[in-house]
Amino acid sequence: MGRLLKSKNKLARREGVDLSLKTFGTKSHASLLRRLTIIPGKKTVTKRMRKLSDFGKQLREKQKLKRIYGLSEKGLNRYFKKAIKSKGNTVEHLVKLLEYRLDNVLYRLRMAPTRASARQLVTHGHVEINGRKMNIPSQQIQKNDKIKFNNVKTEEIPYVKAILEEKNLQLPNWLKRSKNLGQVVGDLKVEEYVEPVNMSLVVEFYSKL
Repeated sequence: MGRLLKSKNKLARREGVDLSLKTFGTKSHASLLRRLTIIPGKKTVTKRMRKLSDFGKQLREKQKLKRIYGLSEKGLNRYFKKAIKSKGNTVEHLVKLLEYRLDNVLYRLRMAPTRASARQLVTHGHVEINGRKMNIPSQQIQKNDKIKFNNVKTEEIPYVKAILEEKNLQLPNWLKRSKNLGQVVGDLKVEEYVEPVNMSLVVEFYSKL
């Protein structure tokens, strides 16, 4: 569903927030945090641009959301259309559609350091759901689904090995993991959503199109 072709650091600096595009704790991530307040094209800390209109605010939130999940404009719009057709709260439906993507769940389970690396693991055939290989990053995960790597060699990939050996594992309440086996054990609650995005503004943006 589209890839981020621009510098990940520049994308984050453009929005002024960490979009989780870099592996946490690396030198590259530390460099981003130091330069997060510097707008691309500037050399020093710069105040954000002029005050945004309501539409401008909605656009920026939509852009942040798209970049966080590595989606194309068409892909994110498709998720919104699915969410608005569902009964109930559109924001909640949109959050769940994005969070229940296989690549995102793999990232949330701390089985991949970034969503981009999770997407790569899936497309290269390293992941299985309930014993069946799955190579579609956008596959929607269901409650009680079990996710694991289908080859022990996958666990020897340096960035996979490093993240699987992390101590003090902290996962969302709706997920659990034991070694290389992850499972969806509950339902995501929208109030537990942690990304720095105002989802209501995203819904407002698409509702006006």
